[in-house]
Parts: sequence; C-alpha cells; structure tokens
Amino acid sequence: MNASVDTRSALSTQFYYGFGAVAYGAKSNGFNYLLLFFYSQVVGLPADWVSFGIFIALLVDAVSDPLVGYFSDNLRSRWGRRHPLMYVAGLPAAVAYYFLWAPPDLEPRELFVYFVSLAIIIRTSLTFYEIPSTSLVAELTDDYDLRTRFLSFRFFFGWWGGLVMAVLVYLVFLPEAKGGLEYVDGWKNYGLAASIIIGISIYVSAFGTHRHIPRLKQAPPRRKFHFRRVMHEIAETFSNRPFLVLFAAALFSAMAAGVNTSLGIYFARHFWELTTQQIGVLQLPYFLSAVAALLLAPLASKWLGKKRAAISTSALTVLLTPLPVILRLFDCFPENGTSALYYSLMIFYTIDVTLMIISSILVAAMIADVVEDSEIRTGRRSEGSFFAANSFAQKAVNGLGVIVAGQILAWSEFPTEAKPGEVAVEILNNLAVSYVPALWIFYAISIVLLCFYGISRERHARNIERLKQVKT
Repeated sequence: MNASVDTRSALSTQFYYGFGAVAYGAKSNGFNYLLLFFYSQVVGLPADWVSFGIFIALLVDAVSDPLVGYFSDNLRSRWGRRHPLMYVAGLPAAVAYYFLWAPPDLEPRELFVYFVSLAIIIRTSLTFYEIPSTSLVAELTDDYDLRTRFLSFRFFFGWWGGLVMAVLVYLVFLPEAKGGLEYVDGWKNYGLAASIIIGISIYVSAFGTHRHIPRLKQAPPRRKFHFRRVMHEIAETFSNRPFLVLFAAALFSAMAAGVNTSLGIYFARHFWELTTQQIGVLQLPYFLSAVAALLLAPLASKWLGKKRAAISTSALTVLLTPLPVILRLFDCFPENGTSALYYSLMIFYTIDVTLMIISSILVAAMIADVVEDSEIRTGRRSEGSFFAANSFAQKAVNGLGVIVAGQILAWSEFPTEAKPGEVAVEILNNLAVSYVPALWIFYAISIVLLCFYGISRERHARNIERLKQVKT
C-alpha cells in the first residue's frame, strides 16, 4: 500500500518521528559547540588543524550523503526503504562517539589522524540513520501544515537532546571544583553519557515508527545497477529549482550558525568571562526556546506560509545574534561580572535561539514539499536524496562554519590553552570585529536566496492533485 499514513490524530507517531532527532542533537551539540574547543584548548591540537580535520570529514560527507540518500530511496527490503539503514547505524555511531572524547596519549600527528578517523565514522554512521529517518516525514503525510508540525517535533527533540548534553557538560561533568572545561576525565564521562543517549534515541525512533512500514512508499522496481544512470538520476533530482534555492540558502545559513556556535564558547569564556556554571545555566532557557518554536512554527506556516515566515524569522536572527557583541564594542553593554550582563545575555540568547529553531523547522518543511514537485517532473520519489542534501547543509554548520571559525581564531592570534582573563583585550576585539561581518554576510546571502523559493501552499496543493490524477 502506498497511501500516506493517517497521522492527524496519531500524536505517538509525531513523538517517535521527532524523538529520533535526540541522537542528532546530542552529536551536533558536541561537534558544533565543543569539538573545536576540546581538541584545541584541552587536548592541545592547533585550532586550524582541528578545523582542517573537520573539513576532511566534510569532504567525505559530500560523497556519502547523496549516495546514502539515493540508496535509501531505492532500497527494497521486507522492512521497506528506510528502517534497515536506521537499525544498522545506531551501534557504530554510539561507540565511535564515546572514543572521540576519550583520546589516547598520542603524538600530535597521530592524534590528528585519530580525531579525523572517528569524526568520519560518526558522521557517516549518523548519515545512514538521519537521512532515512528524517525522510519519513514526506511519506507519513502530504499535508502542507502537518509536515511543519512533524518537523517541529523533530527540531524540538533535536534541540532538547543537544541542550540536555550541554547542561550536563557544564553543570555535571565539568564542575569548576575539578577544573571546569579543562577537566579531562569529565570529557570522557560526557562522551559515555552522550553515546548512550545517541544509541537509545536511534532505536526508540526506529522501533516506534516500524509499524508504519507496510503503508509507506515502496521503492521502484529493482533495476540492474549502472553507475552512469545513478549519477544522472541524482543530478536530475538535484536540478529542481526550488530545491537548489533551499539548499544554497541552508548552506549559507549553516555556515553562519557554524561560526556562531563554534565561537560561542570562546566568547562566553573569554569575551564575557563567564564561569562554567554560568555557561551551563545559560542553556536552561533554551529548553523554553524549543517549546516556543514547537508551538510557533506551525502557526507561522499557517498564517504567513513557509517562505514568508522563514524569511521573516531569518531577518530577525540577523539583527539579533551579533547585537550584544556590537553593543560591547561601543561600550553600550553591561560590564563583565555583573548580574545585568548575565541576564541581558540570557534574554538575547533565548529569543535568538527561538528564532533560529523556527527558521530551521520552516526550511525543512519547505524541503519536504519539494518531493512532490520533483516527482511530477522525474516520476521518482526522492525524499532521501533531498533530505540527504539538507543533512549535508546542516553538517556544514560543523564543517565550513568551523573552518571559518578556526581561521578567525588564527587571524586573531587567539592563544592555545588560554585561561579566562589571560587573553589580551586587543585579541578579543579582533575576534569580535571579524566575527560580526562573517555572520552578517552568510545570513544575508541565505535570506536573499530564500526569496527565490517558488512552492506556495497553492502550488503544493496542485502538485498533490496532479499526482493523484496520474495514479488513478
């Protein structure tokens, strides 16, 4: 049976679909916020080495993501197209994630190889899980607004997974009494906890959505493998104009977010001179941000349409994200060490994170709507391929964004293994001056690109109707 699953009243389906993102959130929190800091400031590798290592892993993603997406779209098995890959990916992803945060005592070059190898294993394993898992949304429902609701749950759980790990890192695993962010054994404990959470999330989601397999879309008839045909079909799928617009916009938005998240811990620790505990407590309001986005994104989709809502929230994000740093550069922000600074940052960051989550939900929902638009032209269902491309763009948060962040740190001559209060004011100002324009440029390009997305609610409805007529 190829009909969409009736999920309007099935809250449990939305829960299980969304819960799978806990794994991706836990992994992304580590890669986006902590990995550059851990390997450069705690382990001792140069920051530009670490950012280059992440670039190498990103090159592997550039090949693996579209191939996994295509493979998932065309897999024929008794468990459908998606679930076999989800089940296979969980264990290697969890095990490799633990060892990433428990590196042995190696020479720098050997440690670099160790770090890059594990980063590739983790990224590839999660590719085999995340792409099939996320792609389910386009099969579970074809409703324009319901897809936004499904993806709201996905992003809600993704952020909660990352935030839980962030709070545990700062408040449990790395207490100031044991050295804070420089406490090596605490990082190992974090890696163990995160690996367990990643494994549980993957298998709970896979088992929870397993019952829908008989009613999901089936793969096309089995064909003899021809590499040239596969490459042609992938290229044809990715030539869809609305998709190209979204992919490019997501890529630049991801780079902006990557710069912001990778440098966030440097600003918190050195620019604002916050303690580890203060950084941890700052994460707590973000749980409310995820709840707010879960509620507001479907409303924004319904009232404004996905395109206008995504552009509006992205524009507000551009204005708000660097504002505290800009105000400090002009001596218009509270002094370090004051309660006024702490609560001002909490308010700014909470609103900013809410806007970022809403924007991400809307873009993902827009990608889901590309599936039918592409099917009309190509005759193929390509959910996996499209979400593979989106996955690659999101990984650019950790890849291209971290690369830029590493180069900003190198240009600013930010010292390795620096302690709070030891970094010269000139270096901190250089960091801020290079961070703000990089953020603005990437976000501005993303917003301009979103303006060219052409699938409205009405066009999506016409696509669904045309496909129904073809099948009848």
